[in-house]
Amino acid sequence: MTDAAILARIADALERIAPPPAPHADPAAHPAYVWRDHGLAAARVFSPLPLDLLTGVDSQKAALLDNARRLATGAAAHDVLLWGARGAGKSALVKAIVGELRGQGHDVALIEIAGERIEELPRLFALIADVPRAFVLFLDDLGFDDAAGGQGPRLLRSMLEGGAEARPANARLHVTANRRHIVSRDLREQDSPINPRDVVDDKLALADRFGLSLGFHVCDQDTYVAMVKGYADRYGLAFEPLDAIAWATQRGSRSGRVAWQYVVELAGRAGKGI
Repeated sequence: MTDAAILARIADALERIAPPPAPHADPAAHPAYVWRDHGLAAARVFSPLPLDLLTGVDSQKAALLDNARRLATGAAAHDVLLWGARGAGKSALVKAIVGELRGQGHDVALIEIAGERIEELPRLFALIADVPRAFVLFLDDLGFDDAAGGQGPRLLRSMLEGGAEARPANARLHVTANRRHIVSRDLREQDSPINPRDVVDDKLALADRFGLSLGFHVCDQDTYVAMVKGYADRYGLAFEPLDAIAWATQRGSRSGRVAWQYVVELAGRAGKGI
């Protein structure tokens, strides 16, 4: 066997072990995408909740919708940080906004990318920069800690503002986080040989890069019951407020997520799908 034939067989074997990435989905053709395996894949299903079903977050809803509409119409728009309590509706609201604007006839799509893939954002930016539509780039539940070595926050800061690989004009980042400042902090900062204020300022600088910052908080009991009622009315389900409250008490929290889980339970009890 010649050397060329041997090399060809080795190349074929390597191809089978590590096949080339699948081609990107058409960035102009689908309502939602997921960035995975270094490529853009069309979301199998995109069925966001109707915007009017999300209650108790009216001010956040109005601000996010106005900003996303600007993006969809080519006007100046902010990158957005949605921070606060778990299950308060941050992720659902981002998806619902995209669904609402699409229903109004705007050509806007959602692209979800995992936080650990931040270093691949420049590749995504290059793919969508010249596509004639708007993109909501969705990084859900983002957070950095000391194990990240500081590279993740610095890279994201560069992309948000002023860096050589900043996001294109037709795309804005929509980041959800449980912490207002995204980057974790602890008391050891006070022991740093660097001025403690400088350490804190460096960590807060990432959150400062978002032009729109929306806080989400634990809801009160009346708001929680109103959330349940909105869902239950939409799906034709009867419920008792005290039973809904007991459901939340068992889980130790009141939130939009808990309200939705209770409505799923109601539907299951009634033998209905939702």
